[in-house]
Amino acid sequence: MVKNDSQLSNILSKEKGKILACVHCGLCLESCPTYLVTGNENDSPRGRIYLMRAVEEGKLQPNSAAFESHINRCLGCRACEQVCPAGVEYGNLLEGARAELNLKKEQRGLAYHLQSWLLRYIWLYPKRLRVLFSIARIVRDIKLPSLLLKTGIPLRLSPRLAFALALLDGSSPAPLNFTKNENIAEGKEIPTANEKKRSVMLFKGCVTDVLFSRINEATKRVLKANQRETQIPVNQACCGALHAHSGDLEGARTLARRNIEAFADDELPIITNAGGCGAMMLNYGHLLAEDSEYAERAKLFSVRVRDISQEIPFEPIQHDGGDAEAITYDASCHLLHGQHASDDALQMLLSVPGINYVPLKGSEVCCGGAGTYNLLEPKLSAQILREKLDNIKNSGAKILATGNPGCHMQIRAGMSLLENIDLKVCHPVEILDESYRCAGQYNKRSNDST
Repeated sequence: MVKNDSQLSNILSKEKGKILACVHCGLCLESCPTYLVTGNENDSPRGRIYLMRAVEEGKLQPNSAAFESHINRCLGCRACEQVCPAGVEYGNLLEGARAELNLKKEQRGLAYHLQSWLLRYIWLYPKRLRVLFSIARIVRDIKLPSLLLKTGIPLRLSPRLAFALALLDGSSPAPLNFTKNENIAEGKEIPTANEKKRSVMLFKGCVTDVLFSRINEATKRVLKANQRETQIPVNQACCGALHAHSGDLEGARTLARRNIEAFADDELPIITNAGGCGAMMLNYGHLLAEDSEYAERAKLFSVRVRDISQEIPFEPIQHDGGDAEAITYDASCHLLHGQHASDDALQMLLSVPGINYVPLKGSEVCCGGAGTYNLLEPKLSAQILREKLDNIKNSGAKILATGNPGCHMQIRAGMSLLENIDLKVCHPVEILDESYRCAGQYNKRSNDST
């Protein structure tokens, strides 16, 4: 039997030892959100790996409906990697499988064609991308998405359009406004256990840079208060996660090379505040392993990547400003399974004295956002999101913290269209930032942008 000479085949051959180590034990099943919803074996990690092996061995054509359908329906949350006793690097295999589908463009639907066009002609060009997001921000700030959704017209025209508008509306700020502690003197610097000042480099992201610029500003203030001098490289680009997850590996490599050049200093930590971006940049070594010029530089780059919650020293800090409202935390999949920093983000949240924290059932389970998955596979995404919203509602929380803009917008959109929940959504660093502010621990210099 002749094997398929394909991108997927090459990737599988490199991972063959780990693939063959998969004995289909089924430990991954209970960790897979899509399998739990559909009950279909082909919507589980081991089922999808079986399909990949069938393509690699020439038993199944890569343009078959079964291969395309079940590979597309994977969230890419990587929860299966944490429970796999064989150490199968499923995330990399999934990207290879989608790269194979990306070569069969005639088989893909309109939504996938539109995504491919945007990734090729907008996302690869920082100026174009910034213009697009700037327009989106203006549309959001004049409340147009909210007004349109109230009419019900978008939902009647297209549920997918309605959800896209709800996602944009969901990126709007939700002011925390903690109660200020009047007993603490203004301008007091935060003690940092004899920490010396050092420089770090901030990865500002593409969505975060424009739609969530407040998170970047909060990140800079918190870093400065904790003796970090922030540098922001000018020529940085999108991290490439959307390209990689959609199978456009060449686009992802192009962006990875640009970021390696932009962050050319080989020693300073690279700080992120988006779980998806951080997980992607940690994977640059694998992504560029075949590139003789960038392979070693990519590995050195990835070693420097740290989430904001991994950079701040959590020795006891004397500050106040907790909020009486119940606050809960939802773990970003890529922060949890990609960066392994979800506990650090929770620790950042819990470091605020007086905070009224309540646990969230299923906080480690994907919300169904997964980049553009919510627009490409809306029905399955909505089913997964509903369970998340039910758990949030049952927690009684009034504020939810999560470390990824995609999760932020997904949950807010679900609140708007699927479940009426009175809830503010923010980043953990915003809560820490607000607690510093209301405790009077920012002096004038600390409040200035770095």
